[in-house]
Amino acid sequence: MALSLEQSREQRIKHLHDALKQRILLLDGAMGTMIQRHKLDEAAYRGERFADWHSDLKGNNDLLALTQPEIIQGIHEDYLNAGADILETNTFNSTRVAMADYDMEDLSYEINVAATALARKAADKIGTEAKPRYVAGVLGPTNRTCSISPDVNDPSFRNIKFTELSDAYAESTRALIEGGADIILIETIFDTLNAKAAIFAVKRVFEEDSVELPIMISGTITDQSGRTLTGQLTEAFYNSLRHADPISIGLNCALGPKDLRQYVQEMSRISEVYTSAHPNAGLPNEMGGYDLEADDMAIAIAEWADSGFLNIVGGCCGTTPDHIRAFANIVADKKPRIKPDLPIECRLSGLEPFNIGKDSLFVNVGERNNVTGSAMFKRLIKEEKYEEALSVASEQVDNGAQVI
Repeated sequence: MALSLEQSREQRIKHLHDALKQRILLLDGAMGTMIQRHKLDEAAYRGERFADWHSDLKGNNDLLALTQPEIIQGIHEDYLNAGADILETNTFNSTRVAMADYDMEDLSYEINVAATALARKAADKIGTEAKPRYVAGVLGPTNRTCSISPDVNDPSFRNIKFTELSDAYAESTRALIEGGADIILIETIFDTLNAKAAIFAVKRVFEEDSVELPIMISGTITDQSGRTLTGQLTEAFYNSLRHADPISIGLNCALGPKDLRQYVQEMSRISEVYTSAHPNAGLPNEMGGYDLEADDMAIAIAEWADSGFLNIVGGCCGTTPDHIRAFANIVADKKPRIKPDLPIECRLSGLEPFNIGKDSLFVNVGERNNVTGSAMFKRLIKEEKYEEALSVASEQVDNGAQVI
């Protein structure tokens, strides 16, 4: 008798945990790069179903799960044949929030299900009982940010609320699970608060639907300053999200392997869970393309593996099945990173990490920003007098509080 989706998923997840102890796993490479090779025009993006849609659809790569499913499945199969263990679903922009750019919010759920089903079909076609292939349902960062104002004249303005973003992520998460995902991958994180909205949504879905999948988290160091777009260093980013208890946490996009190396090394040093990395094929050239060839990039990946940085590795912008094949060949006989035995500490963060251990000096903690312990602060929050509430925090910082 054939196994149900839930039973087969449970077996794959167990196999995933076992595999991570034994070898470096391969994530796939760029989806957009491969789609561009098909040189699809507006009509191809629309297909028959959306021939009369009222806005341009070219560039809406996630829609291709509905209008050009054979292309998307073919790309997945190319990556699997190159050696990928984990497929990322073509859902980077499939949330209701991101689909609003095309007035396709109400298609979000359908697109997520369809895209995940295509990856599942490809994985089941090429995977075997001895070597199953896994589907990571992708939650992208969206085109909105909870932490930064898009209006330089109004720093307090936000173009989305946490609850709105979290609800959109919850909808997508349910669809990814329905489509057959084994893993939820929250990736290309430039705003940690967006990632927290995603984590909150995913955990809520797990609780409400009595299901639990491994979570992968991957942030983006935006430039050689070593910070995310919202200003966090690698360790601060890690401290902010470790509560999610992910199966892995890592870095992807923005930089090639040369520039990303030091941050992958840092993540490897501090992470209590498995680490992942999927860098770009170098930095963009003047035409917006990527020039780092598969064999050259594989040399860098080999050095990362030899240095003990990697549990999961793949490619981001500009990478192709050739890159993944080269990675697979070069890490095949290399041992996976061993998770470090780190001391138990209170690990906090703002833009920088703030760890409190047995050798730490005296730490000032401001406790007035507490609706339980301060009647005044509780009143300010209930009355939505947030500027006054913020002044309470500022006063404590001015008086020497290191933590509030």
